[in-house]
Amino acid sequence: MRKWRELFAVSQIGLSDKMMVSSSVISDYESGRRKSPGTKFVRRLVWALLTIDEERGSRFIQEFAKLTSSPSNAIIDLREFPIPVRVEYLCKAIQGEIIACVSQNVREVNGYTVVDSKKAVETLSGLEFSQLFGVTTERALVFTHIENGISPMLSVRMSNLKPRVVVFHGSLPDEYSTKLAEYDHIPLIYSNLASIEQLVKSLRKLYRIALRKKLGKPVRPPPKISA
Repeated sequence: MRKWRELFAVSQIGLSDKMMVSSSVISDYESGRRKSPGTKFVRRLVWALLTIDEERGSRFIQEFAKLTSSPSNAIIDLREFPIPVRVEYLCKAIQGEIIACVSQNVREVNGYTVVDSKKAVETLSGLEFSQLFGVTTERALVFTHIENGISPMLSVRMSNLKPRVVVFHGSLPDEYSTKLAEYDHIPLIYSNLASIEQLVKSLRKLYRIALRKKLGKPVRPPPKISA
C-alpha cells in the first residue's frame, strides 16, 4: 500500500480523505499493525489513487500506460465498470440512440473504451486493436473523430474480437456502417453529445455511479447534460 501511495505521490491524509476513512487506518495497514486489508478495501484504495491522479491531470496514469505499451495515442479513455451497466443507462448517459440491431438482446456492458477512430485506423495493428478491449470484450467501443468514407465498423468486422455495442460519437452511422453492424449482430449507437470532453465526462460519471452502487452507497441522480 505504501509503495503505490508513494508512487502516486499521495499523502496518508489525502488518501484517507478520498477513501473516507481515518488516516490512522492507512497508517496501521502500512506499518503492519493491522492485518492485510480485504479485496473491498483494496478496490477502494485503487479507486482513490486513480481518482486523485485524474484530478491532478492523470500524470501517473499516462506514464503507466506508456510502460504497458498501451496504444494511448488512439485510446482516449478506457474503464472497466465495477458492476455491469445496462445499455439503456449507457444510452441515457451519452445521449445515445440505437441505430442498428435495436432488437438484439444485449442488456449490459462491463466496460467502455473511447477511441480516436482516425488514429486507430492509421496506427493500430491487429494485435494493438485487441488492446482496445481491456480485460473484457463485453464492453462498448466508442469511436470519435470518424471521417467520411472510413467506417470504424470495418475494423470491428475484420477483428476476431467483438464488442457488446459500438458507439459513433458526433457522426451519424451511414448505411454501410449499419449493414456491417447488422452482419455481426452488434447494436450500433449514435451519440450526439457536443464534445469529446462531455462524452468522457458522462462515461466517467456513469462509472462513478456504478462504483457507488458496488460499495452500497447512495446514488445521487445524474445532472442533466445540455446539448
